[in-house]
Amino acid sequence: MGPGPPRGRFLYHDAMFTGLIETVGTVHAATPSHAGLRLEVAAPAWSYRASRGDSVAVDGCCLTAVHDATPQGLLTFDAIPETLSKTTVGSFRPGRPVNLEHAATASTLMGGHLVQGHIDGTGEVESVNTTDGWRVRLRLPDALMGFMIPKGSVCLDGVSLTLALVDKPASCIEVALIPVTLEKTTLKTWQRGARVNVEADMMVKAIVDRLRGLGMG
Repeated sequence: MGPGPPRGRFLYHDAMFTGLIETVGTVHAATPSHAGLRLEVAAPAWSYRASRGDSVAVDGCCLTAVHDATPQGLLTFDAIPETLSKTTVGSFRPGRPVNLEHAATASTLMGGHLVQGHIDGTGEVESVNTTDGWRVRLRLPDALMGFMIPKGSVCLDGVSLTLALVDKPASCIEVALIPVTLEKTTLKTWQRGARVNVEADMMVKAIVDRLRGLGMG
């Protein structure tokens, strides 16, 4: 990877993320527009100030800043119909907390896993068990379960996580959340029935796609 997208240019295909959330912002406004949805996110405590054309993962969705961030940390994005059809962004309302991460650069600590910000679909929280640690069970579309492997990686609402359990007959996965994840992300707000953005591991997707192309399931 290079040093990141040049300031002031729109680049749509080369942004990468790590799934390590840098701050939690708040949806300031979500307004229907000719492009789909104009989204404004307030992140006053974030030292990063996006410039026009920069890529930011918002709850895991790679969005492009349409303006320079204000000095107060207000970020503005356009979510197009394709994004709205594949993610939870269309359900965003003012006051909703969202996980934020700016695009990785050559100096970024790779403590999570490589994430594209291209959401594969949404899952639904089935249960949250806090009696012994913090373990969450989610139901995924059958089409995504083929990319879920035991102890593999998954990105949920922009957070890089390790799969604690893969229950393919039930189309469910489980993740165990550590205290620092609960402290620094929105995942502590998950409740039964919540919709979650899911991005499968890109290496697993590439391998599965190649095997399918060879007629191997």
